[in-house]
Amino acid sequence: MVGNDLAGRFFNAFGLPIDGGPKPEGKEVAVAGPSVNPIRRKLPSELLATGIAGIDMNNTLVTGQKIPFFADANQPFNQVMALVALRAKADKIILGGMGLLNDDYLFFKNIFENAGALHKIVCFANTTEDPPIERLLIPDMALISAEYFAIEKNEKVLVLLTDMTLYADALSIVSNRMDQIPSKDSMPGSLYSDLARIYEKAAQFEEGGSITIMAVTTLSGGDITHSIPDNTGYITEGQLFLKYNTDIGKVIIDPFRSLSRLKNNVIGKKTRKDHPQVMNASIRLYLDAVNAKTKLDNGFELTEYDQRTLKYSYEYADRLLAIDVNIDTTRMLDIAWELFSKYFSIEELGIKSTFTDLYWKK
Repeated sequence: MVGNDLAGRFFNAFGLPIDGGPKPEGKEVAVAGPSVNPIRRKLPSELLATGIAGIDMNNTLVTGQKIPFFADANQPFNQVMALVALRAKADKIILGGMGLLNDDYLFFKNIFENAGALHKIVCFANTTEDPPIERLLIPDMALISAEYFAIEKNEKVLVLLTDMTLYADALSIVSNRMDQIPSKDSMPGSLYSDLARIYEKAAQFEEGGSITIMAVTTLSGGDITHSIPDNTGYITEGQLFLKYNTDIGKVIIDPFRSLSRLKNNVIGKKTRKDHPQVMNASIRLYLDAVNAKTKLDNGFELTEYDQRTLKYSYEYADRLLAIDVNIDTTRMLDIAWELFSKYFSIEELGIKSTFTDLYWKK
């Protein structure tokens, strides 16, 4: 059943309430249907702000995009997904939790309730106490609900799926029980198609609604060559890497390994005009700091410029890359200009005078 009654509710993999509420009313629809007809799709060109500076400034998301978080199992990816859910400028948030610990399930439930955001949340959860095979139903349940709100109600819908590695493991279990010959890394040969069937549900519709998919893919020892992240990378439109920054003691969005392939559709168009130039300059200077740190670790003498880049990198990571930063894109750009003027000269930025004349702090 899909309908307005889904909002603010928590369900299991079969769509049955697990929050103590009544069974929702609505219309019956078939799950696992085909992807949207391409003729109904529109080129993704609307900004989806998350409030997380490491995403919005360097890896800006677009409505209708499909993008995963690549993270080690010990990183706080569920906390990041919850932050995205609370901060994203979306009409509905559909959470599909696969293999959640009970603590994680209660974390999501409590944080949404305490934030007063339940009215726009729909959650389908499979916990570690549930059979692993039921994880295969979660993405379909989440996406059929997303299609209802995006197509029938013309709403901007963000679908959060965690953890797709556990989904693929469940696929492997089914494949083995059916005596199918496993492919690379003991995964079924249909893994690419199974993942693509989910991710290709992301779309921007002509009528105004959209489905954006953000999913977590946990890595084993940071190995991105495993068949799950490898296939995911071919299907999706970029990736977001979480990384623990020892210099500031916080988790950041890695600016070097992360990528949003659709960001050029919106930066400088739906954000301030100086966004592309500021983004490029800030990452280039951050790379100079990484090179300076390598020199320091190897016992080489640092130049005065190296020392300035190191100081800049600490403040840049703390104020713009850390996942706990919650500001809008205009404030992000203003902070970047503050750091530029604090540690560098105009000539060292390599930014057009059109923008330095407007934003350089005299």
